[in-house]
Amino acid sequence: MRYFLGIDVGGSKTHALIADESGCAAGFGTAGTGNYQGVGYGGFRNSLHQSTRQALAAAGIQMADIAGAGFGIGGYDWPSQLPKHRSVIDSLGLDCRMEIVNDAVIGLVAGTSEGWGIAIVGGTGCNCRGRDRQGREGRVTGEGGRFGEWGGGIELVGKALQAVSHAWSRRGPQTELSNTFMQLTEAASLDDLIEGIDLGRYEPNASWAQEVFRVAYAGDPVAKQVIAWAGREEGELACAVIRQLDLQEEAFEVVQIGGLFDGGPLYTDVVHQTILDLAPKARFVRLSVPPVVGSVLLGAHAAGLPTARIREPLIRTTEELLRAEKTD
Repeated sequence: MRYFLGIDVGGSKTHALIADESGCAAGFGTAGTGNYQGVGYGGFRNSLHQSTRQALAAAGIQMADIAGAGFGIGGYDWPSQLPKHRSVIDSLGLDCRMEIVNDAVIGLVAGTSEGWGIAIVGGTGCNCRGRDRQGREGRVTGEGGRFGEWGGGIELVGKALQAVSHAWSRRGPQTELSNTFMQLTEAASLDDLIEGIDLGRYEPNASWAQEVFRVAYAGDPVAKQVIAWAGREEGELACAVIRQLDLQEEAFEVVQIGGLFDGGPLYTDVVHQTILDLAPKARFVRLSVPPVVGSVLLGAHAAGLPTARIREPLIRTTEELLRAEKTD
């Protein structure tokens, strides 16, 4: 029996999953963040080894039993980063074929029925990756506002703060977001809020996006405009990748990844319409399986196994495995 290892290295956690060639999930492991941008390459190595050891122990196999491996790595954005990431991966002692990609790609592989299409990430930040039928890849930088890419939680909160600042200076209309952000920070006044953010006493973060949604659904027009802006920007990321891959006339799936896609129609309807204006045959799916499933599929593909036949059993047995772990 051949086994395949999948690793999902993210900004908050690292997951390892092992499955056999029938698509049966056999072992799962977890560790903390492995993104080198936050914990360095030493932290990446520790999380990689910890999660893999757990998965091997749960599956009851050895590293030598792994026939293929796939790695979706947060922070791995450019080809020039491969040598350092590969040196850490090589420390596992694997002797098999493998594929190493950005973590947005494994969401694409896990969420699409045929392993190609578009994946858009609307979480703490934003990102977009795509693959066409021939395996060509398209992308944005994934580096946010520095390169004019907005649409994630931190960008949405930043836009909301601009609206609050404009209300404070009377450049723009008043908004309930002002009172909401004052409550979040316990600022004594709007003056205190603006000054405190400017001088670093108060630190806005992506979790504030939940409050922007709450205020919007309560009817605040400024908050609604902020969310619509973020939705358009998120949709435009996908449009850029669609153009790169010439998918405008194709029927393909767009996988939606990240918490903002749980924010309801004020966000998702705008994202969808922005994409449909360019690619009217696009279909939208919410990622509902762990992205690490995509890493296993990449590992199986690297080893030469046709992945179409194992995708559904892999998803089913992975969900069963994770449910069982939660009840232990």
